[in-house]
Amino acid sequence: MTVPEGWEPGAFKARVDQVLHRFAAAEADQLTAVDGSLGPVADAVETAVADGKRLRAAFCYWGWRAAGQPDSDALVRAAASMELVHAAAVVHDDLIDDSPLRHGRPTAHLALRAAVQQHPEPTAAARSLAMLAGDLLMSMAGQLFVTSGLPAAYLGRARPLWAALARELIAGECLEILHTGSAAPETAISLKVVRYKTAKYTVEQPLLIGALLGGAGARLRAGCSAYGLPLGEAFQLRDDLLGLFGDPALTGKDGSDDVRGNRPTALLAETWRLAGEEDRRRLRTLLAAGAENDAADAVRDVMRRLKAPDRIESMITARVEEALRALDELDLAGPAATALTGLAHSAAVRRS
Repeated sequence: MTVPEGWEPGAFKARVDQVLHRFAAAEADQLTAVDGSLGPVADAVETAVADGKRLRAAFCYWGWRAAGQPDSDALVRAAASMELVHAAAVVHDDLIDDSPLRHGRPTAHLALRAAVQQHPEPTAAARSLAMLAGDLLMSMAGQLFVTSGLPAAYLGRARPLWAALARELIAGECLEILHTGSAAPETAISLKVVRYKTAKYTVEQPLLIGALLGGAGARLRAGCSAYGLPLGEAFQLRDDLLGLFGDPALTGKDGSDDVRGNRPTALLAETWRLAGEEDRRRLRTLLAAGAENDAADAVRDVMRRLKAPDRIESMITARVEEALRALDELDLAGPAATALTGLAHSAAVRRS
């Protein structure tokens, strides 16, 4: 199955899904061959790759095509490895945040509790199993990349960026942990978390990896970053809005997670910046009671009254426009320009 010159997101997603499902199933089989009791961990690995928009794989693919390369099944396998990085990050992120839902299903550390009911500390044991499943997914990402079928010389061009991808992803996650619960949220810090925890590994780095695999020159590489960074930030800012104001039936997540965890989102930081002293006192009280059922609704009310969601919408719009200007300046051939324009809109204007 190949992608025609016109961009067909559904057809591309099907190709990536096929690669991921087969690769994860093979890994699950090898895991259970060690011992049948590893079945629940193998299931968690397969579940982690079962769903997804496959945006990261798409950005990698179109980085390759932007470099002037043709469609390639080997490149699709390399691009699919970006989704395994994401799957690993999601398992770890849900564990760190103690999130109950992902894609409408129990998160890995909750689903794995059934496997350790006999353990003296089943909750801790399930969390440990989830952590290890996430580690395995990251290892699988590297394995899929190097066995994709691309020539070793091509892979060598992009390999240094893998180290940066892992380091910066971990840096972003650590920054979020270090600033969670801050008494005075700061937008600049929140945007740094956005950039390193999500933006870079969602858009910029997959796009750059694809471009480097394709032999991109300095101008294209610079353009990938100029397009990818603001678009990746817009993607996460949209996620912040959907986290509190989206429909849980569409997002598949618990809509109170960010309030319950008092996380340093840009939405909360902008609310704090716009708030007067009375509203700040109310926010402190609500965030301290984040586990209570009505706390998230009350925080939403404060945010709406201060028009913080409107501010985040403006930030998203500005970043998408910046990304599209950078894309225009690259003057890419038709298919790549069309696809990357469409991806910019689908990443930032969505309901899930």
